[in-house]
Amino acid sequence: MRNFLLFISCVFFTFLVAGLNSKIYAQDKPFVVVLDAGHGGHDSGNRGNGYYEKKIALSIALKIGAQLEKLSGIKVIYTRKKDVFVDLIDRAAIANKADADLFVSIHCDAFTSSKAFGAGTFVLGLHENERNFKVAQKENSVIFLEENYEQKYDGFNPNDPESVISLILMQETYLDQSIAAASTIQNSFVDNLQRKDRTVKQAGFVVLKYTYMPSVLVETGFLTNSAEGSFLNSSKGQNQMANAISKAIINYKNQRQADVQNEVITTVNIEPEKKIKYQKASNLLFKIQIAASKNRITTKAYNFKGLSPVSREKSGKIYRYFYQSTFNYDDAKDHLNTAKKRGYSNAFLVVYNGDKKISISDALELLK
Repeated sequence: MRNFLLFISCVFFTFLVAGLNSKIYAQDKPFVVVLDAGHGGHDSGNRGNGYYEKKIALSIALKIGAQLEKLSGIKVIYTRKKDVFVDLIDRAAIANKADADLFVSIHCDAFTSSKAFGAGTFVLGLHENERNFKVAQKENSVIFLEENYEQKYDGFNPNDPESVISLILMQETYLDQSIAAASTIQNSFVDNLQRKDRTVKQAGFVVLKYTYMPSVLVETGFLTNSAEGSFLNSSKGQNQMANAISKAIINYKNQRQADVQNEVITTVNIEPEKKIKYQKASNLLFKIQIAASKNRITTKAYNFKGLSPVSREKSGKIYRYFYQSTFNYDDAKDHLNTAKKRGYSNAFLVVYNGDKKISISDALELLK
């Protein structure tokens, strides 16, 4: 493997728009958790000290699920429940189809030094050092075992740091929630198991790229460390890890639901029977802003959850990304709904009067 040192700095601006920008947890809607046991089938994962990462990850995932399934209000879905190989993109598709509230991928780490130990959690994003890149590189190399991986992953190369940049924007919408979930899991390892705190880190994992919800990858420990490998391969160790992770998931669920219930929702009274039709105005141009970042991302559909066309504008050091462009307000609202359905819950309308950006209220006054 080639050695790279990659520093990627991202800034994501969250804008307040009318309505709730989180999932509404209605009492009749369960909190859906997707548990992803890494590797499987002909992909054994790492074989530190002769152990099988795929078997340990599956056992821990099933034990977590067994505990969560005992609770009301939680629905558990597995990407695999036996020793089979599942493509990374299919794991994400399972979570997206389930409209999951949280995606947790379970793995075991490996390192060149047998002294490395401790559990760590990762979310998709910044590569702060070479070690983070290597962890992601190891897990992403699974795609080489898949058929037609070049077409399936749009030419993504796990060994190329530049190829990883395009991963970041996909999960920026959920970055804060992903970090919150990862922190809860990491704290549970430390508080409940007194494990070494390897902290929450960010790296470019393909399995997290395509998920449209808060997502965390857990490295439960190092199989290359003889003591830790033996612990993770034991029923006692797997039970303890499952207990810590399931407690963290419950805590995260409760916190998320409390946050949603405490949010203040401002509504505007609009007569549903009357839909105002605004006519085309030659000087007013509507766009849908879906993201902002210091990274200059190629405006291809695969970088923006399938949305097209996407345009890019630079303002200072920030690149802003826009979906669609129209002179018609009703069309703009339809495009906004499309963006939100694709996962950009914080997307919002931007209006230009010639070269000048104006507010939506001012634009509607001009259109009357």
